[in-house]
Amino acid sequence: MLSPAMRKEADMPQLLVRNLEEDTIKRLKALAKQHGRSLQGQVKLVLEEAATLPIGEVSMLLEKWQRRLARRQFSDSAKLIRKDRGR
Repeated sequence: MLSPAMRKEADMPQLLVRNLEEDTIKRLKALAKQHGRSLQGQVKLVLEEAATLPIGEVSMLLEKWQRRLARRQFSDSAKLIRKDRGR
């Protein structure tokens, strides 16, 4: 039988984030270690804090990332996946 805390955790929604850059994961791990948290705990905190930002701040962040990503070219991920499956 699950304890009330474990039952609550089992009922909570989960989120899978794909294709994070390795540097992002390294920075998150470093932050987690610095604050004595697990990687999952650190990511949860970052997401919870980001979800509480005022709309104006969210807009500024969105524009910043759009400008940052606009300069980059991205390959066709479907081609990369097909190539990887062929190995």
